[in-house]
Amino acid sequence: MQQAVCAILVAGMFVSCGVKKSLNNLPNISKYASQTAEKIKVNDSTFVQGNNFLLKNGHGLWELYVEGNPLQRGLANGNLTQSLYYKQEKVFLDKVNSLVPSEGQQKFLTKFLKWYNRKMYLHIPEEYKAEIYGVSQFASNQFNTLATPYLRSLYLHGAHDIGHALQDLMLVGCTSFAAWDDKTEDGKLLIARNFDFYAGDAFAEDKIIAFVSPEQGHKFMSVTWGGFIGVVSGMNNQGLTVTINAGKSKIPLVAKTPISLVTREILQYASTIDEAVAIAKKREVFVSESILVGSANDGKAVLIEVSPTNFGVFEVSNSSALVCANHFQSDAYKNDRRNKKTIAESHTSYRFHRMSQLLGAAEKVNPLEAVEILRNREGIDNTPIGYGNEKALNQLLAHHGIVFQPEDLKVWVSSNPYQMGAFICYDLNTVFAEREQVPRQTISEENNKIAASPFLKTDAYKNYESYRRLEHNIEAEIEADNFGKSLNVENLVRLNPNYWKAYYLVGRYYYETKKYEKAAENLSQALQKEIPSLAEVTLVQKYARRAKRKLK
Repeated sequence: MQQAVCAILVAGMFVSCGVKKSLNNLPNISKYASQTAEKIKVNDSTFVQGNNFLLKNGHGLWELYVEGNPLQRGLANGNLTQSLYYKQEKVFLDKVNSLVPSEGQQKFLTKFLKWYNRKMYLHIPEEYKAEIYGVSQFASNQFNTLATPYLRSLYLHGAHDIGHALQDLMLVGCTSFAAWDDKTEDGKLLIARNFDFYAGDAFAEDKIIAFVSPEQGHKFMSVTWGGFIGVVSGMNNQGLTVTINAGKSKIPLVAKTPISLVTREILQYASTIDEAVAIAKKREVFVSESILVGSANDGKAVLIEVSPTNFGVFEVSNSSALVCANHFQSDAYKNDRRNKKTIAESHTSYRFHRMSQLLGAAEKVNPLEAVEILRNREGIDNTPIGYGNEKALNQLLAHHGIVFQPEDLKVWVSSNPYQMGAFICYDLNTVFAEREQVPRQTISEENNKIAASPFLKTDAYKNYESYRRLEHNIEAEIEADNFGKSLNVENLVRLNPNYWKAYYLVGRYYYETKKYEKAAENLSQALQKEIPSLAEVTLVQKYARRAKRKLK
């Protein structure tokens, strides 16, 4: 009876509380001119639409330029990137379907998203709703069971926040730093970060380097993907940069402003740290996030730390280097229970100290050395901790790595795989300069790129890629409780011998197949390795105890 009452209450909740109003809300686009030029396909990797263009460079990065009012920008973006937009949406929703395979659960999720996002439209500036609307005009109808194209696009701009808030999904374990004055080679501000968002390999295959010239505000660049106008890493033509790092969140009851649109607003309308802080302060968010803001005008960087109920700004004193992982550092969060728990039980503190260690060892940092730090795969004191370990700065899964030189308006963006491919240089002075014609080839500075990591040519890298495939197959068998395939599970250890998870999965596989002696042996080995979080240590310990009991 109690379950039935709960079901009725939940159902009632989904059809009330402003859901219908939010589903029918559309931006007012009547005030914007909507004329756009015809899209011209030059070849399979070059598309032009008036002054707007999309082209693919020789390193596999797409370069997008759009200009105009919000609606025109959105229409040009959606039209030029339509095939990329479809692919990214399909990849992301396929990931969701793999996490929620039941048709009934998917229907419930759809209803829940409509309820949970019922107030989001009230917290997004009309300018960005109009731009998202323009992009959504080129969305596929294949996914309309989730929501209409415009609503779906709106929801996907909050996907990072929703997953982070509701399941505390650590799809993001980013680490970043800023250095200036006596810590950099030329004394100028330098910022570097890894964006370790992972939604499957395919999600990172078609990165877009977007260059946006809006009618109002500052011109800027950001690393993005099809259909997404928010900013996770970017710099404007005032030399102001933003990058985001997720923090621990309390589960909110309603979605508000997606963090990527807060950072987009900062990038478009701020030229100083004070202006960035003022913009962040006026927006209500629904997750906890650190926003690293670097400013050429201020010659330094700070962290703006936001959450649904708190706000803080952190800047270093008596230092010219700032490190950011996934915990808060400002006085506003000094006594925050969740933040303390995150520091104590997750891998954020370890990565923070490893980044500090590498930064301290570098006498003067330049872009090349910054890239080397981002690519570092070892643990504290250069301890081998296995490839793919979340305690490493380079977890070999990053969507991208990026380095900014704000005072020179230069930025380096990694090409695939991860942050291990070549870092391609762009000069915003050149990109946003008046040009006589739309370019038909890369707008990057090819002679200023940073070479791909030599690690990519090693047997260790080949072994790691083989390890990832085998790991996926074994995890799928354990999850499905189906051990019909002939898998050499001990190859996991051979391919990645310093990684705790290799031993854990071998031990777990043997445990599930009732080979308890081998299970106990491998689980014991896993406990001697560097395990990222307390929750994972507890999990390994649990199966180690079970295996030992079975042997008695």
